[in-house]
Amino acid sequence: MRSFLPLQMEVIEKTMKYALIGCGRISVNHIAAAQANKLDIVAISDVLPEKMDEKREKFALSDTTKSYADYKKMLAKEKPELVAICTESGKHAAIALDCIDVGTNVIIEKPIALSLSDADEIINRARQHGVKVCTSHQNRFNKSIQKIREAVEQERFGKMFYGTAHIRWCRDENYYKQASWRGTWEQDGGALMNQCIHNIDLLRWMMGDEVVEVVGMTDKLNHPYLECEDLGVALVKFKNGSYGIIEGTTDVYPKNLEETLYLFGEKGTVKAGGSSVNKIEAWQFADGKDEEAKVIDEFHETPPNVYGFGHTPLYADMIDAIKNNREPYVNAEAGKRALEMVLAIYKSAAEGKPVKLPLESVSTMDFEGRFGKKEERGGKQ
Repeated sequence: MRSFLPLQMEVIEKTMKYALIGCGRISVNHIAAAQANKLDIVAISDVLPEKMDEKREKFALSDTTKSYADYKKMLAKEKPELVAICTESGKHAAIALDCIDVGTNVIIEKPIALSLSDADEIINRARQHGVKVCTSHQNRFNKSIQKIREAVEQERFGKMFYGTAHIRWCRDENYYKQASWRGTWEQDGGALMNQCIHNIDLLRWMMGDEVVEVVGMTDKLNHPYLECEDLGVALVKFKNGSYGIIEGTTDVYPKNLEETLYLFGEKGTVKAGGSSVNKIEAWQFADGKDEEAKVIDEFHETPPNVYGFGHTPLYADMIDAIKNNREPYVNAEAGKRALEMVLAIYKSAAEGKPVKLPLESVSTMDFEGRFGKKEERGGKQ
């Protein structure tokens, strides 16, 4: 498994035609990453014109960047080489397949889809059409995470015992009022699928990727206006004999507290913390190759929000993957594995028993009505 080395990216000789579908909350990170990588932003698309106007003004997009309410017309007319999909989660798969079918490479915001069958279709059809698919798990590109991944690949931990992922965040009613699709089974999922999937992805990736069993519990404690969970906890058994613990919530008062990742091995202990695992806070290894204080000082970032700085290197890697006909660092299979972990927790929680992996076919819609409808709880749409 190679490590990501952004400074070794090939210099881009030809500007690549790029378009964005979905101009909501996360789109600003994608446009900024596209501009930083000198992509030719030929179009943006959203069903709400005001969203497109807002992004045009914020990023001073020129008249050569067209606006489209219909992304299919945009694909046909502009023929972008790379598209980023930043719509509500429930539309990711259908839009991705439309892009893939016309030979366009895609970056899909997490989660890659809301069902395993849709994720599989994305993977299979991308192979058929020879296009690249990247899942936007940008925290893999954090300086802290890259340093930890290097230690994993060098086997500095020895035998891995267990790892833990904690996501202790706050999302209030105002956040959900901004977009009615949030917190619904059809278009989103709950805290685990939306806010926590990044760290769940990191835990699975660091612990060897192969999971054999998951035990989960979920609940809705403080968001009666949602359909889905605001708290999820899980125990994970990995194929290599190690274990994982997941704790994710949007119930923390009054604001985001932390996102942490711990790894405990026979010969090493590591903690990444901060608002979005962007700081190494503990670094102890038996081999003595580096000093803890120096590592903590060097691998420390303070991003302005929980999205971090990972989108720009993620884009750089995807561009390089397209130009050199290789798999992106965070490919569609990685996106499917993160999705499977969340769906496994949902399934275990709903059935009240452990579930074995791999899962055959599971979707967020399998859990519709589990906590009651929003209107039944007196909440607002």
